[in-house]
Amino acid sequence: MPFIRHADDSELSWSVTIESLSNLDNRRLTMSLKNQNVVITGGGSGIGAATARALVDAGANVVIAGRNLDKLQEICKYKPESMFAVSADVADRSSVDQLFAAAQEKLGSIDILINAAGINVPKRMMHNLDPADWDRMMDINATGTFNCMRLALSQMRERKAGTIINISSVAGIRAAALGGVGYNASKFAATALGISAGDEEKEHGIRITNIYPGEVDTPILDNRPSPVTDEHRARILQPEDVVATIMLVLQLPARARVPELTIIPTTQSFI
Repeated sequence: MPFIRHADDSELSWSVTIESLSNLDNRRLTMSLKNQNVVITGGGSGIGAATARALVDAGANVVIAGRNLDKLQEICKYKPESMFAVSADVADRSSVDQLFAAAQEKLGSIDILINAAGINVPKRMMHNLDPADWDRMMDINATGTFNCMRLALSQMRERKAGTIINISSVAGIRAAALGGVGYNASKFAATALGISAGDEEKEHGIRITNIYPGEVDTPILDNRPSPVTDEHRARILQPEDVVATIMLVLQLPARARVPELTIIPTTQSFI
């Protein structure tokens, strides 16, 4: 059995050594992602694309969805035998119906859904936000998440198993001016959706997690009211940092559920 050896009390600093970890049966600690069938929205760039690559590396089969088919197909070149591109607009229910029909045809039943689609706009303050932009943000960031969850859950309930991860934003739990009123409101709506549905679906063996990243160096930064410098981009989270949290949640055993998880840059305030 592994044991922990503490440093002598006389030492100025404490250290902990964990030995014999190799004797642990890791199969009891993590769930394999091999042959898991995954749908990822917002898969054409940023967190969605990085997650797709990580999952196929772990042995999963992945359908990535988005509005730009050329981008999706380019990403699928990474492992074309395990990655499939489907053009879809999550705000359009008929398009989402077609997405899940295509995913089921290509992969079979869906085990994992990653909702990574999201938008923001440059003119985002109350005094200059276009009502059409408000509608579009709500349609994609909130309603789009609902549209995809609804169809994924219909498959997962039959098997009494499945995991959904909603890539929200720290703007969904902290309404700061940086995000803007429409983005903040849409992300708060998605937060409530994930928490409420997660509580309902736990009885069916389904796990739903909201992940709230702080600033991440993804294309959404291109829509900031003021340009983001290269120096700032280098200081904030990178997509692979968020992917690490996604993989952590997905590889937990089925008995463990993470309702909410926040990850922010070391330098970002959380007040």
